[in-house]
Amino acid sequence: MWQISIKDVENIRIGQAENLSAGTGCTVVICDRGAPTGLDIRGGGPATRETGLLSPLASADKIHAIVLSGGSAFGLDAAGGVMRYLEERHIGFDVGVTKVPLVCQSSLFDLTVGDCAVRPDAHMAYAACVASEKGNYRDGNYGAGTGATVGKYRGMSYCMKSGIGSHAVQIGELKVGALVAVNALGDVYDWKTGKMVAGMLNGEKTGFRPTVEDMYAGYTVIENKFTGNTTIGIVMTNACFDKSRLCKIAGMAQNGVARSIRPVHTSADGDSVYAMSVGTVQADMDMVGTLAADVMSEAILSAVKNAETAYGYISASDFLCCSGVNVA
Repeated sequence: MWQISIKDVENIRIGQAENLSAGTGCTVVICDRGAPTGLDIRGGGPATRETGLLSPLASADKIHAIVLSGGSAFGLDAAGGVMRYLEERHIGFDVGVTKVPLVCQSSLFDLTVGDCAVRPDAHMAYAACVASEKGNYRDGNYGAGTGATVGKYRGMSYCMKSGIGSHAVQIGELKVGALVAVNALGDVYDWKTGKMVAGMLNGEKTGFRPTVEDMYAGYTVIENKFTGNTTIGIVMTNACFDKSRLCKIAGMAQNGVARSIRPVHTSADGDSVYAMSVGTVQADMDMVGTLAADVMSEAILSAVKNAETAYGYISASDFLCCSGVNVA
């Protein structure tokens, strides 16, 4: 097994656009020829568009793009720009009079970070599609990760900056990769060491205050935890699977989310993972699903490690450097 770039997974293009001053953006993954895709939603508050297409009971056997965005439910307008871009290039499901692009979208809540009146829209998503032609994807404060933060159980005053991250590996001809925008209520842990690397800060902001420990200190009802949550990601593989198997692989990839973020899949999160098949390599579903969880965990680490301090929220790299907290 060796590490590759997420851009090395064939038959897809990834583009990003963002409004840095407003603290929001979108990431678009395009498969011109269409890709069988599955989805697993574990969070209690997802914001989605056209995800019903991914049910094994739905007729569509492939889609043409996935959008990950900020903006909460307002950001779901972004998919319209992707549809326009694809229709202009005659990409989509042929209905005779035109081709209808099949575009799914998930949005995260970043309205409390920058300017809540500015959200990803069709214009921004169209720009991300154009950017995909040159492959402008980068980890960190870009695209859907522009306004991402983590560790928000006690509100935004004690959270840290996160972003979007990716990780991909190859074994023989098989490639499996993940990209994920990490915007969690909970904290992020290194899945190999169990050490917390980003999340809720203590009162003095000199160290971590693990969210789970804080939760267990009492059981008073917190009425509204929607201060900026939801981790949304995509697993991509050149292995050949149909939609039903990809739903299973997406579910297995959620294991990578669960071992890297605690707490996770809460009522205040909209945690969602897609799985796309973009190739013809024959591979065992359970092996690919297990590997998908691994690359998802690594992509989550990439998201917090590549984030930069912004909007008044410190990044993991800056915090660990100045605080002396040891996560080794």
